[in-house]
Amino acid sequence: MNTTKKETWKVFKFGGSSLANTACFVRVSKIILDSYIANEEQPHSIIVSAMGGFTDLLIKISKDVPAESLKSSSEYKSIIDRISIISNDLLDSTESEKYLQEISEDFIEIKKILDQSNNNKGALRKGKSDIIAGYGELWSARLLNIYLNKLLASNKSNFIDSRQLLFLKESDTGDSIDWAKSKESFKNITTSLSSKIYVITGFIASKEDGTPTNLGRNGSDYSAAIFASLFNAEELIIWTDVDGVLSADPNKVKNARLISSLSYNEAMELAYFGAKVIHPKTFGPLMNQSIPIYIRNTFSPGNRGTKISSNVDANREIKGITVIESIALINLEGTGMIGVPGTADKLFSSLKDENISVTLISQASSEHSICIAVPDSVSELACDQINTAFSEEIKSGLISNIDITRNLSVLAVVGDNMVGQQGIAGKFFSTLGDSGINVRAIAQGSSERNISAVIDSEDTHLALNVIHNGFFMTKPSLIIGIIGIGVVGSELINQLHANIKNISNKFNIDLKIKAIAKSNAMIMDNNSIDLINWKSLIDESSIEFDINEFLKHLSSDACNKNVLIIDCTSNEDISGRYAEWMESGLHVITPNKKAFSDTLDSYKRIKNLSNKKNSFCFYETTVAAGLPVISTVQDLIDTGDNIHSIEGIFSGTLAYLFNVYDGTKPFSQIVSEAKSNGYTEPDPRDDLTGMDVARKLTIIGREAGRDLEISDFKIESLVPDELSDVDADKFLDLFKQYDDEMKLKFEEAKNNSKVLRYTAKLSKNNEVFIGLSQYPEDHAFSNIQLTDNIIQIKSDRYSKNPMVIQGPGAGPEVTAAGIFSDIVTLLKLIN
Repeated sequence: MNTTKKETWKVFKFGGSSLANTACFVRVSKIILDSYIANEEQPHSIIVSAMGGFTDLLIKISKDVPAESLKSSSEYKSIIDRISIISNDLLDSTESEKYLQEISEDFIEIKKILDQSNNNKGALRKGKSDIIAGYGELWSARLLNIYLNKLLASNKSNFIDSRQLLFLKESDTGDSIDWAKSKESFKNITTSLSSKIYVITGFIASKEDGTPTNLGRNGSDYSAAIFASLFNAEELIIWTDVDGVLSADPNKVKNARLISSLSYNEAMELAYFGAKVIHPKTFGPLMNQSIPIYIRNTFSPGNRGTKISSNVDANREIKGITVIESIALINLEGTGMIGVPGTADKLFSSLKDENISVTLISQASSEHSICIAVPDSVSELACDQINTAFSEEIKSGLISNIDITRNLSVLAVVGDNMVGQQGIAGKFFSTLGDSGINVRAIAQGSSERNISAVIDSEDTHLALNVIHNGFFMTKPSLIIGIIGIGVVGSELINQLHANIKNISNKFNIDLKIKAIAKSNAMIMDNNSIDLINWKSLIDESSIEFDINEFLKHLSSDACNKNVLIIDCTSNEDISGRYAEWMESGLHVITPNKKAFSDTLDSYKRIKNLSNKKNSFCFYETTVAAGLPVISTVQDLIDTGDNIHSIEGIFSGTLAYLFNVYDGTKPFSQIVSEAKSNGYTEPDPRDDLTGMDVARKLTIIGREAGRDLEISDFKIESLVPDELSDVDADKFLDLFKQYDDEMKLKFEEAKNNSKVLRYTAKLSKNNEVFIGLSQYPEDHAFSNIQLTDNIIQIKSDRYSKNPMVIQGPGAGPEVTAAGIFSDIVTLLKLIN
């Protein structure tokens, strides 16, 4: 077969996960034959790994199983059972029997190797694992070749044992490919064959003397690259179990995305720093011939995957973020190093003697210190070697300190387009610093293709995510959890659903509602809850509400600083945790009055946290639903105005009752009708006591700078003391007994040409009034719509003509709109 023409051969490599069972072999065969037929029988070279898990089993046999116990071992049984099932599924009985007989013969050879190595303490014992570990590739390649010929109904496919083609030679840096001998063997074998499909074993090769060996763990990628070079292939496709190379490890970064293209240099950097899709040696044999590599998914063959070539994609500075874990940092310092040539050479020579590889090097420009990162597993040995090498300098005081810091990781960002780009390093380190991540050492090569930082292992997950978000996410996110789905909470969800896309686009931020809860149930989503079907989800797919699990879910994205809890309840246990949440960096928005009308100390703690901890708390709707009362008072104070008094009708319910009550119907009947129409709380006493009004006055007064305690207020309750503790369902019947008292008050006001209103007033000297008052018929408080709130503010600026804020002070639509307005205010601050 002539293999000299450019762009003649395609080379496919299939890993162990792609060959794990019968279905996998069928799928792989279809990929091969579909490509073969679609490309008009273009020659294909197929490089295969061992079936998934077989290499580990074979290594365990080589190390732990005595020869006489081989066939009784669990490892042997596991291999034979699986391979028999696959063979019998794929082949007819005669072919399968013949194939399995070859496996039996191979195990006879494995037993001989085990026998010999048990009696030989030298080279054979040392190399037995290398030999035995390679049988898995022989078995998968033979089986795939037989099955392909069965499907082709011909002998167009040939099996090749790569031990007959690939030869290694010893060098100063370890075993390397003997290209001259390998090319000669390759030419001799391929010219003697006429097939258009070769199925070739990956991973395994031979030493110079012909002894079987292998290319090291995960060396099948390297094998595929070598054969692509030998075939002068048009491309190498590595088929694996992922869609391609991702921007980060998807097990650690949820938002990792597929990289469509990489340069060879970028891919090598990522592979070196821990990207597991590609073996680092893969690129060498391909670069000189500019043979592109594609990483594609065996299980989703329609996806194009990642292309690796000599081309540089100019669209993005950073291509990938990766990490090497379990690292130790060894620091060598002393005045005796300054200006002394050979220090670094001496350091690295001492490590070379024990084959210790250095992951990262960082040296101060003063030459006073040099630090190296090495695998934690060899850090003690490395330190001993360095101490021995510099023993004289240590004794004389020229080297003052050699120390080890363990439990570290090396975080690296990689990209060809970082070269010459200003601000990349600044963004990298500032992002880590803003997240409280300490950098212990840094390194950047002169190529500027890679920036590396040594960080504490405990910060690895956070660092990966914040760096990935910083360089790859086009929009930041606001994570939202909603507690309380009564009329206000439900309406808020409806308004969010209707407007979330527009708001997200306007502020360039993704709003993700990840959790919704009521008192006994909650639903959570890793991305964002479907706001069309949230009601059915909470009815059918919810779990029991647990506030701690709720918070844990919202905060699970460690790199996202913007998490918002919206509390639409009136629950004191929930509101009592606002300060705690804010101390941990969460934002809070709520119509719940409890936290802001509780003790003055509690209120001030929340206010201080909102000013100092990069957490915000908005509660505009605690006083007058969607009316801008709190923000107006805050603006007056912040701009230097001095508020003299605040007076108004703060309860939409009580406004309605006294707007409707005209003496013709008993007051108790008006209350009953209001309850039926949804204008009161389920228990009307919650409105009639005046406590809700008192809470609102407390909040607005505190915002005006007054140190108020609600416990100091005298509140006129419209609930007789005798009825304060009766059952709610009996209250209205018993309340009828007091209708005459209310009618007398009404008649008195009417005789004075005035009207009754339930109001609250805070005077300049902190005097507080909360109760029924009479107002002239032409007074603003006497001329409001049914449920209006109206608040009058007198100040230095608004003394002769007070400021008046009026409008609906209750109702789910306006309250939800007020909460939504607070969300928009938050977006403006965090964006």
